[in-house]
Amino acid sequence: MALALDTIVAIRKPPPASSCSPSNTTLQISHLFPNKYPDTTFSVDPNQPVDVSRHSWANYFLSAYKGVWEACVKDGTIDPLPTPQGLQVMVHGTVPLGGGVSSSAALVCASSLAILAAHGIQMTKGQVAEFTALAERHVGVTSGGMDQAISIMGMPGCAKLVNFNPVRTTDIHLPTEASFVICNSLAVSNKAEKATKQYNLRVVECRLASAVMAIALGKSREEAVDITTLKQVEEIVLLQKSSDSTTTTGTEGEKCFAVEAAKQYLHKDLYTHPEIETALGRKLTDLYQGDAAALRVLEANPTFNLRDRAVHVYTEKQRVVDFAAACKKEDNGTDGTISGTTTLATLGALMDASHQSLRDLYECSSPELDTLVSISRKAGAIGARLTGAGWGGCTVSLVKRGEEDAFTKKVTEEYLRPLMEAGRLGREDLKSTIFASLPSSGAAILDLKY
Repeated sequence: MALALDTIVAIRKPPPASSCSPSNTTLQISHLFPNKYPDTTFSVDPNQPVDVSRHSWANYFLSAYKGVWEACVKDGTIDPLPTPQGLQVMVHGTVPLGGGVSSSAALVCASSLAILAAHGIQMTKGQVAEFTALAERHVGVTSGGMDQAISIMGMPGCAKLVNFNPVRTTDIHLPTEASFVICNSLAVSNKAEKATKQYNLRVVECRLASAVMAIALGKSREEAVDITTLKQVEEIVLLQKSSDSTTTTGTEGEKCFAVEAAKQYLHKDLYTHPEIETALGRKLTDLYQGDAAALRVLEANPTFNLRDRAVHVYTEKQRVVDFAAACKKEDNGTDGTISGTTTLATLGALMDASHQSLRDLYECSSPELDTLVSISRKAGAIGARLTGAGWGGCTVSLVKRGEEDAFTKKVTEEYLRPLMEAGRLGREDLKSTIFASLPSSGAAILDLKY
């Protein structure tokens, strides 16, 4: 769900060159707080590279700029293509940076919409969600697409079940008693700066797990190296099970098949480069030729944990399905035994299981997040988990509507007050550090006439 927080990008084409505006052929990027986010200037060339060796907040705008033009060329329906022009940009936002609540996606999505509007280019929400996910990869993060999808397609009053290829969403109406409280652990999670050992490493591990499992399931080496997602492997597993006359499909047991396959075909020990290369019949550097982010991961990591990553992905996918199903039961009123309280307990248990899996199998939690989740449960959360990429950032807690203030007070006293006393958090920042939110609106364009 989209949070009740904003990233705002004001944009305009500059007036003709003058002493006040010396150039209308550059991208002039500014922030409302220039001391923290210095002004930056780029050329209007859409093909210019993003300097990933020098992490700058303005790189996210440049990534969006490149993504817009790449999408226009790929789409093929924008004819003729507008000529890139100089832009003046001012950015401000209330989304916590490095908090695991998609601040980078918010900036890329808001910037993309602003650039499209400034050039008079129209696209559907689905198209924007697709290309912004790819655009963020220019900063060096092998991003998925969920953050961008909800930033663009979020709707007030309901959560969204997001599917991909293509991006599409389904409305999920949460129980009326449900509220969510987000709390920042203040452990900064920066995907771009630590991707090689964290976020991008997990992406590589999941792809390698997919290829190794595919070979174990009978695919040739040539077929296996073209299998890049665990979802593709799951489809192979289910197809084999459906053709097995001793297996009954369409049962509760079906959702365990992929997990069982991961445990059967992937060993517990860490995999080395030579072991995976022997299985695939090719060098890993050849497999990732042209993928600079993945090649950096290979260079920095001699071993990979394939089994735990695959088991987490498959069980987490099922938790999403189960969460949506529990909400639909209450929404439809088809099961008289499911009360609102029971539904909240079901959702909370799924969130708790999710955090445990993220901590133990995907290993993307942190001591601060684990402490904050534990404190949140003691403070009355029905369920709590880290949110976002992990390794720091925020937690999200399911709290019964009407109990948000009492919960917030308890968490503040036990977790945040010691940080305030240590000078790491100002009292004026408290409201943006822990807050309740219901599903809110995604991105929008405001055309200001002046």
